[in-house]
Amino acid sequence: MLDVLHSRNEQIVRRDQGLLDPNYYVDIRKFHGGVGSLDVLRGLRSSRQHQRPLSLNVQIPANFRQAGQVTENYLQCLAREIDLVGCHLSPQQRIEQFHLSGIPAEPAQLQQLMAQLHRRFNFLTHESGDYSADIELQHTNWATMGLLRDQGFNHVSIGVPDIGSAGEQSVARYQNPAPIHSLIDAARTFDYRSVSVDLGYGHAWQTPQTFALKLSSLIELEPDRLQVFDYAHAPKRYAQSIKLQASSEEDKALMRRICFEQLLAAGYQHIGLGQFVRPDDDLAIAQERGHLRRNCQGFTRHGYCDHVGFGLGAISQFDTLYGQNTEAFDHYMAQLQQGQLATVRGWRCEDSDQVRQRVTERLSCDLELDIQAIETRYGIDFQRYFANAWRQLEAMARAGLVELGEQYISILPAGRLEVDVICQLFEQDVNNSALSSQHDWIDHDASI
Repeated sequence: MLDVLHSRNEQIVRRDQGLLDPNYYVDIRKFHGGVGSLDVLRGLRSSRQHQRPLSLNVQIPANFRQAGQVTENYLQCLAREIDLVGCHLSPQQRIEQFHLSGIPAEPAQLQQLMAQLHRRFNFLTHESGDYSADIELQHTNWATMGLLRDQGFNHVSIGVPDIGSAGEQSVARYQNPAPIHSLIDAARTFDYRSVSVDLGYGHAWQTPQTFALKLSSLIELEPDRLQVFDYAHAPKRYAQSIKLQASSEEDKALMRRICFEQLLAAGYQHIGLGQFVRPDDDLAIAQERGHLRRNCQGFTRHGYCDHVGFGLGAISQFDTLYGQNTEAFDHYMAQLQQGQLATVRGWRCEDSDQVRQRVTERLSCDLELDIQAIETRYGIDFQRYFANAWRQLEAMARAGLVELGEQYISILPAGRLEVDVICQLFEQDVNNSALSSQHDWIDHDASI
């Protein structure tokens, strides 16, 4: 099996550091205060006029998921935002994708939230939509799983990381698969379409040996998907609970390699961005049929939807426009009480960014790219437009990772392990001279 970090006799530098961030599917570093609520309102109006299908995401941060007045205030703000946005969209627009990031503390709160969403939006029936929720291992039981299923959810993501004090007791809790097994059994019993497990690596209390043991125990439970991430770039849902004390770079690299070795040996496919899926999973089937897309929520079968985010820090996307809510609760509440959206910044995707987004999306989703289609669509000479990336792709071709032609790029089986690195070549600025120093794939002796 290919050593995905250190191939024999390679001349490559800082190769692993070129990975795309698996936790942010939008580059928020480009966001600025020049985009506000009026821009989002125009985006909502355009979405309604074109009757585009929708993807919704509701953010409930961890510090607002405790019983008490603050949580009630937050849910009231969500209700105002849902009503305000719903007024600008059509009841005929289908909700093909929905994600709940955090579950309210009380069942009645979840039921109330979902009832309001169903009143305002056109959710699909007969399991046609992808409706998912993030659940926390320590705060979820069979009753919660049943309640979520009753509310129409058909996919759950289980957060595995157990960030406790260092020592044997913490490691023992980390290794215990019984709670995860119980929730996966519940998902099977309640007939969820799929269940995903999040797994972090690179924390100081982990070793390659304990991580390999943990991963093996998870593989035995046969989840449909595993999302593997580096604790140094943890998803937002874990950020507040992690006090990072990182393991060594050598151990971290070894843990990442263990992920590929064990999961691929177990029959999982690496979609990209740390996402591994079983061959019969919806995402694997969509990729095989050429229907896989990427949006604000990651890989999806519904990438052609307009995306509407609710809650603190939530991101919305309408065609080339991105808008993000404030992350300050007082500001969020004040704006909504005045009947205004809480958008504070955003970004309008420029032509060059659209080219790069299209290229990286198709390469990551299809594992191949029709160069002629890109040139025709955007009026560019591909090899000249991406001159720096093309030189490094030629080195990758000599390494057996990609196949290059005048009109196509194809990622070979060995290159699937490096799909994130390959896509990152195009994420850099066009003709950026810094590209070669960040991802030095160019060999010095015509062999790698």
